[in-house]
Amino acid sequence: MRLRWRRETRQISIKAQELQAAKEILSEVFHARPADVEEMILRRLEERDWHEERKDGLWPAEFCLGE
Repeated sequence: MRLRWRRETRQISIKAQELQAAKEILSEVFHARPADVEEMILRRLEERDWHEERKDGLWPAEFCLGE
């Protein structure tokens, strides 16, 4: 049991490090603050969740590029 816990903890730690590295890369590429990168990621996750909820797989009738 103990070895499994350590392996799972190590995997989570690696994923957290990968996520942090990805955030840093995004902030450099888009010249954005870390808070803006967090918001970008959250929006993308919300869009993905919304798209998975749609049964027909179609995009909405309206589309907006910005506010």
